Amino acid sequence: MNTQELIKIEDDYFINTFTRQPVVLDHGEGVKVTDIDGNEYLDMFAGIAVNALGHNHPALVKAIQDQAEKLIHISSIYYNEPALIYAKKLVDKTSFDRIFYANSGAEANEGAIKLAVKYTGKSEVISTIDSFHGRTIMTLAATGHDEYHEPFKCILPKGFINVPYNDIDAIKEAITENTAAIIVEPVQGEGGVNVPDNDYLKQIEELCHENNIVFIVDEVQTGFGRCGTLFAHELFDVKPDIMTMAKGIGGGVPMGGILATEKVASAFVPGDHGTTFGGGPLVCAAANAVLDTIDEENILDNVNEVGDYFIEELKKLDKEIIADVRGKGLMVGVELTKPGAEYVDKFREAGFLINCTAGNVLRFVPPLIITKDDIDEFVKAVDEIL
Repeated sequence: MNTQELIKIEDDYFINTFTRQPVVLDHGEGVKVTDIDGNEYLDMFAGIAVNALGHNHPALVKAIQDQAEKLIHISSIYYNEPALIYAKKLVDKTSFDRIFYANSGAEANEGAIKLAVKYTGKSEVISTIDSFHGRTIMTLAATGHDEYHEPFKCILPKGFINVPYNDIDAIKEAITENTAAIIVEPVQGEGGVNVPDNDYLKQIEELCHENNIVFIVDEVQTGFGRCGTLFAHELFDVKPDIMTMAKGIGGGVPMGGILATEKVASAFVPGDHGTTFGGGPLVCAAANAVLDTIDEENILDNVNEVGDYFIEELKKLDKEIIADVRGKGLMVGVELTKPGAEYVDKFREAGFLINCTAGNVLRFVPPLIITKDDIDEFVKAVDEIL
């Protein structure tokens, strides 16, 4: 079938929840993807910051192939070796003590909020405006976008308070004796690649300690090297009680998870939470391959070197349409002085896949293996297109 025939299948059969780009991607290699018509694109979106190792990375492909020949799924009722190995490996790299496997970022955030409420016995959660924590009913309430809330206001749970991001005074004013948790992204992704002041997360951490509040960092988009450290909260020298993760964890295989300190994690007992697919052998084999490759190929060094270079080169562009260039590592946003949606099409037509978020921010979250040569090619296109 050709592109239009395939797209018509969606028009005829899919529930209409996405506005997609009019391409049918077929295969990829490294930082490039190719559609069924043979058009090649430099992937500056990486499946919404998911394809950390790019496309068709040999270590990831082999891990998935090898595991698929053994076991794909056994349920959470039994132990499996890849999940056990990964748990120890990841916990040993962080300040956390316990892990729970989920299937997505929304699921991870849902579980984290449940854990915080169970641990504290309190009923309110503070999150930030322009945050994005998921589309389940509870994580939707935590997400700080009124336009997402509107159709579902009648069933959104009470107890969620959205305050401005990077405003510690707003958090102080929102805290009550019923505050169970504060959940925050170290760098906001969907909100427009917003980077907080250096002391913002530290001040939240201190408020949480003072008020017996659980400090949750949502690292669904910022984790696994995206911002230059394994997890972005490390950039701000904080030790949260709970961290959620997904996207880059499996390099493209759907997976999520929760990390928590022993003290907080102990609040959950069998029956409090669960999963059918979380932590299956196939996804954990993939996650092991991603984590090992980040170390073996010095991916974090590349993120920092190429990310700094990328931001510097973008800042050199003398364009009235560019209001700001910001980001950490390879999570970069270019804020425009006008709506940015039309530029997504222009970049695609020129051979580049990007995304526009928050209305006027062009978001670039390429595979973490991208090179300076790739960046030069892309920045030249940014200069020409803008």
